[in-house]
Formats: sequence, structure tokens, C-alpha cells
Amino acid sequence: MKFLVLNGINLNMFGKRDPKQYGTTTLAQIDAQLLALGAELSVEVECFQTNFEGEMAERIHRAHGEGVDGVLINAGAWTHYSYGIRDALAILQCPIIEVHMSNIHAREAFRHHSVIAEIARGQIAGFGVDSYLLGLRAAVSAARAPA
Repeated sequence: MKFLVLNGINLNMFGKRDPKQYGTTTLAQIDAQLLALGAELSVEVECFQTNFEGEMAERIHRAHGEGVDGVLINAGAWTHYSYGIRDALAILQCPIIEVHMSNIHAREAFRHHSVIAEIARGQIAGFGVDSYLLGLRAAVSAARAPA
């Protein structure tokens, strides 16, 4: 089974950007933890990050062709307004889990709305790095569940 972890705009700055909200763990460290958890769960994990919306849509399109078994996405600020990414994700036939390091519902009002939420299996927010790890567990569980 293959799971794709998508990280959007500015998330390459984890560890440097607003440590009060996001902690000091880098994206590379998060990716390493996800790969280790994937091995523990006997699944393949691929991590991808971009600051370019079109590149994110293209990666999602490739995921459709690859037949990935699940997707975790932290779209960053795109969460709140990118209908293009939302529509690309809607093409997928696998579980989509939306994750956020911070609790987006306890922050600025514009962050409370997610255009991705209605097509996601679920949303995990506010647990720092654990949001990703819980998200991967949820995606694997959903993908393994009988149809």
C-alpha cells in the first residue's frame, strides 16, 4: 500500500516559522517520522512539499494515476481558499486526511474554514507532529477497512 503526504505553501519553513504555533521540528524531521511509522505499519510513504499551487495539483493528478491508497494533506494557507487543490483532491478515489500542526479553529477567523474538509475523510489539527502521525494511522486504517 502506498500513502502520499502532501505539504503546501510555507510548510518547508517548519522549525523556523512561528515556533509558538508550529514548534521547532523541521519538515525533514516530520517526513522521517512518517517514513518510520510507514515501515512500522508495513506501508510505503512518499512525502512531497511545494510552494507552487499548480505543482501541487500536478502531484495530486499523478497520485490518481498511480492509484495511491491514501493521502494526508496539510495544504497550509491553501486550506482556506484553494478550490483548485480541493478539486484536484476530489478526483482521488482514496481516503484523504487533512492535517494541521496547529488548531486552525483556535486561530484567526479566516483559518477556521477549510475548503478541503468536505471531501476529506477527517481532519486532525492541533497536535503538532502527532497530527501527521495520527493522520497516517487514520489513512491506513481507512484504506484497509472493507468497502
